[in-house]
Amino acid sequence: MKSLTVTKNDSGQRLDKFLIKYLSSMPKSLVYKSLRKKRVKVNGKRATETLILNEGDFLELYINDEFFEVKDSVHEFMSLTSAGLDVIYEDENIIIVNKPQGLSVHADESKTPDTLINRIQKYLYDKGEYNPDADLTFSPTLAHRIDKNTMGLVIAAKNAEALRVLNEKIKYKEIRKFYLCIIRGHIYKEEDTLSAFHLKDEKSKLAVISDTKKPGFKEMITKYKVLRKYKNHDLLEVELITGRTHQIRAHFAHLGHPLLGDGKYGKLDKNSLLRRQALIACRLIFDFSGDAGVLNYLNNKEIKIPRPQLITKEIEEKL
Repeated sequence: MKSLTVTKNDSGQRLDKFLIKYLSSMPKSLVYKSLRKKRVKVNGKRATETLILNEGDFLELYINDEFFEVKDSVHEFMSLTSAGLDVIYEDENIIIVNKPQGLSVHADESKTPDTLINRIQKYLYDKGEYNPDADLTFSPTLAHRIDKNTMGLVIAAKNAEALRVLNEKIKYKEIRKFYLCIIRGHIYKEEDTLSAFHLKDEKSKLAVISDTKKPGFKEMITKYKVLRKYKNHDLLEVELITGRTHQIRAHFAHLGHPLLGDGKYGKLDKNSLLRRQALIACRLIFDFSGDAGVLNYLNNKEIKIPRPQLITKEIEEKL
């Protein structure tokens, strides 16, 4: 038997959802069986799976000890010697960082512990703001992600309430996301709102774009304006209205204007000026249309990278 007390960050969850996260090595079927067999008590009473947990609730779990073993990977960030973060904005609830090109946001097939979320957790741990042994199911978490080879702004939540608000506001498009990119050629309008249909091919890991609605395809909307014209390229500011996989890269490639340096949706050869896509998430605007709870103070706030640099001056002179 194990007893524990619900923390603030662990509150507000259904009991079954909490148990599934806390007992991560336990099959879901056994979690629900334990609830049915009255092996879980909250404040000394039998509890149903739909019970919402409150801060301070006392849980008694009459479950085999093997399911309480803590895996070493839980504290994977501890293996990093330094956080290595470019912090653009931070307060008691959130942190916004400028992710470098080439860094994965989460663990990938390389299995390296050096990921953006691990750097953030290491940074907060070193500051004394995160104790992985204090909360039962919560750890600082990214509210969204960008591609490994895309630079720019990523938001992480320091607590569960902030994460719930961020998830809701991103879902309802109340956090506006702006990018800078360089495309090949000159696009036909100085500014426009583009629409198409998007499908992620799970086998190739590439986005497939169609101008007409097809089964399985989802609407994709991309807004842009031209900031500067080079001899053979355009510099664009892009606002994502939807957030599909590789949306900017795939959408402009579909129009015949792949991003400079993008080898997935364009072509690279030995004479290519850049070996990575010229794309950076440069600006965020918190544009709440309703209550934002603990994050109300962020409404109408703009966060941006002070001097976003897509390419070097040497490359720019050749465009």
